[in-house]
This record gives sequence, structure tokens and C-alpha cells, in this order.
Amino acid sequence: MAAIKAAARKDGFARRKAAHAVDPGTGAARLSELLAGFRGVPLAGYMAIRTEIDPGPAMEEACAHGLVGVPVITGAGEPLLFARWEPDTVMTEGTFGALVPADCDYFEPEILIVPLVAFDLHGGRLGYGGGFYDRTLEQLRARRATLAVGFAYGAQQAGSLPLESTDQPLDLIVTEQDVIDLRG
Repeated sequence: MAAIKAAARKDGFARRKAAHAVDPGTGAARLSELLAGFRGVPLAGYMAIRTEIDPGPAMEEACAHGLVGVPVITGAGEPLLFARWEPDTVMTEGTFGALVPADCDYFEPEILIVPLVAFDLHGGRLGYGGGFYDRTLEQLRARRATLAVGFAYGAQQAGSLPLESTDQPLDLIVTEQDVIDLRG
């Protein structure tokens, strides 16, 4: 399974890189439109790295209506924690080069905007392979309803993905072109 996932990741990274080169930033407007329906619900986005589609503008807009945070990796095999973030938050480099607040004020979000390498139309998500979002979503969903919103370029869609029983499904996928609701 590891080799199959590695091949799928390689393909997903290539498609994401090509999409990012053509359109590095229009998807945030569609994400903002979706988040407008959840004003005031605590949410966590992420600080884009490499060729990830950037949720920053949508996160900035959401800050005017409620609590917004970013993920903090505390260790291998651990779920993510989420630190409060605002546009003027002093940031420092965290694990894997993603920016995190210099002073962390942690909270539990009810909506997670999730970065990814590839997705399918069944809610499958392929990430970087560390399992951080899967562990985190499993933990949060055990306590309360938690919405997982995959944010990606449309080109990152795969026909199917090699998934395992521990992989947590996405509820929605937002691309620069569309909002895909998988909640049934």
C-alpha cells in the first residue's frame, strides 16, 4: 500500500504544481463564499506551503466573524493542535516549514480547511503521509460534529485513491472552479 500511495502522491504533486503555475490564487473567493454560510463557527485553515492553494484571503475574511486558527504539529504520531490566528499575528517557522503563531492560544475548531495532494469524489483525501489530519479529525469527530473541507485545485482530482480504514473522509471540497458537497 505504501508504494501505491507514493505513486498517487507523486502524480498529485505534479498535477498540483502545474495548476498552481497557471492559477496561484483565485480559489480563495469560492472558499469565502462557502464559509459565509458558517459565520461565527470556529474554524481552522492553514498557512500554504510550496504549491498548496492558499486559503489566506478567506481566513482573513472569516476573522471578522469568528475564531480562526492554524494547525500546529506537536510531534510525530500526534493529532494537530490549533492556535488562534489573525492577519497581524506574529508568525514563526514551524515543523515542515509551515508558519505558526509565535505565541499559541489553542482552541478546538468545528470546521477544518484541509490541504491535500489529491482528492476523489467519494471524499477520499491523500495528504503528505504523516496522518496528522486523519488522527485529528478522528479525535474531533469523536467529541462533536466536525466539518472537513478539502481545499484544492480542480486538477488535483483523481478517479480513485488508495485509502485505508484510518483515512478520514472530506465533507466538502472547494476548488477554484466548484464546491463539491459530499455530505449526501
